[in-house]
Amino acid sequence: MNSPARAVSPLPSPTTARATLERVAANLSLAVQGKEKEVRLAVTCVAAGGHLLLEDVPGVGKTTLVEAIARSFALSFSRVQFTADLMPADILGAQVFHAQSATFNFRPGPIFRQLVLADELNRAPPRTQSALLEAMAQGQVSLDGATHVLPRPFTVVATQNPVDFSGTYPLPDSQLDRFLMRLSLGHPSPEVEARLLTTRDASSPIEAIQSVTSPEELADLRMQVAAQRLDDTVAEYVVRLAQATRAHGDIERGASTRAVLALGMAARAHALWEARDFVTPGDVRAVLGPCLAHRLLLRSANQGAYTRDEATHLLEEVSRKVPAPR
Repeated sequence: MNSPARAVSPLPSPTTARATLERVAANLSLAVQGKEKEVRLAVTCVAAGGHLLLEDVPGVGKTTLVEAIARSFALSFSRVQFTADLMPADILGAQVFHAQSATFNFRPGPIFRQLVLADELNRAPPRTQSALLEAMAQGQVSLDGATHVLPRPFTVVATQNPVDFSGTYPLPDSQLDRFLMRLSLGHPSPEVEARLLTTRDASSPIEAIQSVTSPEELADLRMQVAAQRLDDTVAEYVVRLAQATRAHGDIERGASTRAVLALGMAARAHALWEARDFVTPGDVRAVLGPCLAHRLLLRSANQGAYTRDEATHLLEEVSRKVPAPR
């Protein structure tokens, strides 16, 4: 399945790109209130062309945020509820036999959308979780010797409950490494919860979300992110940060090369919030935790929120010790 070709348009200027990012973030805040920092990071991740993992307890707005992202960018959308009995064909699609023509035809699965919500991804067994790997890495699906290209732009946003919840399977490292960022929304402040109690009616907050940009503009935005300038000194800084995680005594396995590339791309997208066409060390530090914390294997071998917090703490320590270029 191929997306129709479209005319190549000039890249948006950093000022235009920032306006788009701010417009989307303001739109998302209509549905997810009191989470401006997390919303901004989620928009940064999507603009960078990355896949996003939302890890948190149920009921804090993960699914609402994802649906709001799809609406804001006017992306085709599908939601897959991962369960213990879900099979790879339920996600990817399958060859279906047509008796009249005595032929097999491919029936696309729900992954053939521009934004796919893999809800509670860690409730499915590893075999089914792995069905997403090729789609996330290469934007295609290979079945029965045929390759099917996914729509563009393509993004997977997965949610997962903490791994100490019953009925969950830890995501394999190879899959975690394919998420550009992992974010946690957390509970809103008491003030925001009180405001929700007094202002929210019976309608879903999603109903208030209208599209404020288009898939074509998102594609152009991603091209602008890829064109952002990352000087040699900043690139060396990114690598030194990664090397510091690999040499840290409390970290069993540090950042991979894929993680280095992801950090660079996220930093490029972050620079657009300041309407810059170049990356600073501050951009790198702003996305360091969301990009790397879920990729580290700690020697403590604990699981769940404790590990996430500990990895973030170690990255903050690393960023303090590694000198930034001036």
